Amino acid sequence: MQEDFHYYATYCAAFLAGYSHQESLQICYSAQFVDLCSKTLLSKLGAPLFAATTQLQLEMMDARTDIIGLQEITRIWASFHFLPKDLYAKKEKRTKRYLSKYRLICGPNGDLLKKTVDLAKNKPLQSVGIAMHVLADTWAHSYFAGTPSLVINNTTKDFYEVCSGPDGESERQIRFRHNPSEPDDLENDIFTNSLYQRNENTIMNLGHGRAGHLPDYSFITYRYLPAWDDYKMIEKNNPSDYYHAFCQMICAMQYLRGDRQTFETETYAFETAAPYEERIRDIIGKRQLSASPDWKRFGEELSGEVIEDFDLDRYQEEYISASRDEKKDTYLGKFFDGAIAHKGMVCGNIFRSGNMLTGFVAV
Repeated sequence: MQEDFHYYATYCAAFLAGYSHQESLQICYSAQFVDLCSKTLLSKLGAPLFAATTQLQLEMMDARTDIIGLQEITRIWASFHFLPKDLYAKKEKRTKRYLSKYRLICGPNGDLLKKTVDLAKNKPLQSVGIAMHVLADTWAHSYFAGTPSLVINNTTKDFYEVCSGPDGESERQIRFRHNPSEPDDLENDIFTNSLYQRNENTIMNLGHGRAGHLPDYSFITYRYLPAWDDYKMIEKNNPSDYYHAFCQMICAMQYLRGDRQTFETETYAFETAAPYEERIRDIIGKRQLSASPDWKRFGEELSGEVIEDFDLDRYQEEYISASRDEKKDTYLGKFFDGAIAHKGMVCGNIFRSGNMLTGFVAV
């Protein structure tokens, strides 16, 4: 997902869940910050490097692809952007090495999602935002794994957009190019994806790189052939998935606020969103590169307050200026603590499942 959903839509979900305007701003800032908290930024701030929740393109270009480097990549991407759905998934006649990657495939409503939300209970709002980022991405990034893998994340050229019209559904061929400086061309169905490479562990085969930004656009429904499913065609309905993600975020945050006694998977606050369903679905379904203005307008109508645009520098001086003992009480200090706790929880569960792709974790 992009800033439009992680920041502005998360604000809307938080406000509908019962948080105040200021609380919702803190939650959505944390949710968006997950996409920006790199080792480069942490080094600049003098913060713990283990709190990294993403890797910049320049960092990825220099990333090692030996076992140590792959474990570092997987710890970040599987924890925060491609939360595994089933760490014990089975597939016949596959090696243990294959299954280790297959079991990291992302999807909504897995056991780790419940643990993610439960971990944020009674924690600072920064941890709530981290959990909402992870939850939302389980819907957008379904069917891809947060580890470099040709045998899991590769796709063929058989990509089709599913379009609905007065005469029913039709398909349009999606074309890919490899120039990241060019914006996606929605009118002509031309998108940028990662370059095909036969190396199993190249970063080109990390996550949904082979599908470009298609998983990050809420409006699109598409069909494609994934490598891991024996090249059977899969249909990904983003408008439906994004609406479920939005309603599940509301449900999760109602639980984190104390308005629900428990959070269970496959539960959604459809009743809370019902008065605004048409508006929300219109925003999700609008064909555009970014829905940020529409989500922002909706959020400001909900709260009657101005939603400040995301500013990466907003909390940095507070953290830098704080004494060593005070840093943990700053906004970013609380975010770093939440990120480390979440990464430890996910990687610990991966390790306990017998999977070494995130390395050894003390248990």
